[in-house]
Amino acid sequence: MDKNRLKVQRRINFLVVFLLIGLMVVLFRYGWLQLVQGSELAERMRYQVGQDYLVQSPRGAIIDRNGRELAVSTMTKSLFVDPNHVEDAQQLAEDLAPLVGKTVEEVLEDIKVGGGFSWVKRRMEQSEYEAIRALIREKGYANCLGFRDEAKRYYPNDVLAANLLGFVGTDDKGLDGIEQELDKYIKGEVTESFLYTDTRDRPILESIFVPHGYQGDRCKTIQLTIDSAIQFIVEQELDRAMAENSPISITCIVMDPRTGEILAMADRPSYNPNRFWDYDQSVWKNRAVSFIYEPGSTFKAITAGAALQENIVSPNQVFVDPGFVMVSGKRIQNWNNASFGTVTFADVVKQSLNTGFALVGLDLGSDKLVEYAKRFGFGEYTGIELPGEEKGILYNPEEMVASDVATMAIGQSVAVTPLQLVTAFSAIANDGILLKPHIVKNIRNANGTTYSETHVEEVRRSLEIASDKTLIGLLEQVVAAGGGRKAAVRGYRIAGKTGTAQKVNEDGTGYSEGKYIASFCGFGPVESPQIALLVMIDEPQGASFYGGQIAAPVAGRIFSQVFRYLRVEPSDAPFLDTEELAADVGEGDSAGSSAIIGGPAFEEPNSKTEDVPQQDAPQGMAVVPNFKRRSIREAARIATEAGLVLESKGSGFAVDQSLEPGAVVDKGTKIHVEFSP
Repeated sequence: MDKNRLKVQRRINFLVVFLLIGLMVVLFRYGWLQLVQGSELAERMRYQVGQDYLVQSPRGAIIDRNGRELAVSTMTKSLFVDPNHVEDAQQLAEDLAPLVGKTVEEVLEDIKVGGGFSWVKRRMEQSEYEAIRALIREKGYANCLGFRDEAKRYYPNDVLAANLLGFVGTDDKGLDGIEQELDKYIKGEVTESFLYTDTRDRPILESIFVPHGYQGDRCKTIQLTIDSAIQFIVEQELDRAMAENSPISITCIVMDPRTGEILAMADRPSYNPNRFWDYDQSVWKNRAVSFIYEPGSTFKAITAGAALQENIVSPNQVFVDPGFVMVSGKRIQNWNNASFGTVTFADVVKQSLNTGFALVGLDLGSDKLVEYAKRFGFGEYTGIELPGEEKGILYNPEEMVASDVATMAIGQSVAVTPLQLVTAFSAIANDGILLKPHIVKNIRNANGTTYSETHVEEVRRSLEIASDKTLIGLLEQVVAAGGGRKAAVRGYRIAGKTGTAQKVNEDGTGYSEGKYIASFCGFGPVESPQIALLVMIDEPQGASFYGGQIAAPVAGRIFSQVFRYLRVEPSDAPFLDTEELAADVGEGDSAGSSAIIGGPAFEEPNSKTEDVPQQDAPQGMAVVPNFKRRSIREAARIATEAGLVLESKGSGFAVDQSLEPGAVVDKGTKIHVEFSP
């Protein structure tokens, strides 16, 4: 009995020990799976029952002041491959290569990356996507090929405003211009969701209700101060100027002097941001804010304003011009190396006499000259919402010698940006008050509410009103009867100043022979300035290189078209004679350390536009055709194609039209055309 009980007890003990050992093994295994391999197994399980899915919101739009789209984002498909599930890499590469625009070797490289994911083609066109979908169905590649939604940036106007807009890289990151500067506001958001799917990757269970497309309710919209129609006018004229003068580059800025808003900002050469990679990086640069140069005679407006403010001169003060002056052993002479004899200060400004301005600068002194330059915003950043802005170069007045003062007074020995210069002239147009320039009007939330808005910001008063009005009168004479006559527009009062600056050598040791920057900066109408503009032409080729010869005409054409577009009524300004406008006008612009000696004979710019590159008008706008010498039937057809309404008078062939060829107007605008036998 005892033996049987002992035997049973042993068996029970053995069983208990066995069970305890088994339990310990199970507990150890459980702990191992949970604590050591838990993450790995959980991740493996996730990909057996579903997949991670990226949910992307598109990049915010950029629009102009009137709501016209300048940059938008659309959702596109991007193709990826799972190298772990590729059975025949060579065959897959041969099938994909012609559909994605790559070589077989390039696709093989994508597959050889390894792992579970590798991009093959990002942001495909719809036709590419459809072709690859058909291939997947036909060849059964669903286990190794897949698509993801990504936003693609699109610029509907191609080259229009490219240098200020910038462009976006493959990862939705702004790489230049507004796209870069405001990237944090408009960059699309990417969030990750997990979808439970069946064997065909279709959402199941609660994942049916998970959004797996893009989310368009998170992006902000940037509204710029730019007006697409004015931008188009400017770029069209820059294309014409490029064809006529073959310069290295041209920059133009149009600003509202009453608000500091940039209405247009353009560079030539430029590029198409839809295919920015096809262009040399040098053309991406926005020279309006990043290029510094000696402004030449355009800076004389600042010198004149300072002298008037400090009561050093008056418009009728008499000067005796000897033709040149010697300052600290440096010869400063007039543009034509001639003496103008007895002249008033008004004549000094109108004829842009270097001798007179050099003497005025010496009377002002280094401290005052630099002080007024700073009052007008030179030597400091404007703070505009664009990347790469330079602040220019100003002397330290304590280090200036007499010759430095004299040359700075005529626009040498000082470096500015185009934006600084047009901002300074806008201050003159705005009763002497300097405003901060801006190119962003507002930022809007997706629901239409305003996230932020840019207001007019006064920086400082540059000149008192009385001095400013006197200066405006002097600058108006430059356009009415001086070196800026080519910028004049019939029926409108315009003030401005031309400039022809000899370029400084790249190593900073003197000036480059035969290399100039021709410019015109001005505003109008004088009685109520609507726009201020700068045209800067870098290294024009050919016999004509003075600002009054090649930059002023460009400005005049822009003034004319913009006034018409803005419906600015003509004033009672003196009616300028056509022959007077076409006359050989003395430039009077400083160039180089001793100014230009004897310029070439003036040649009237070719008025023909047939060979000038043309752009398509912005959305909703039309370019006025040239109807002259057309029959009524031809004119009607051309007007219809352009989106205009033709109102004819007479019969025969067109001899006159109410809107000039090349003008940019709203579609549906009526144009009156007169016909005569």
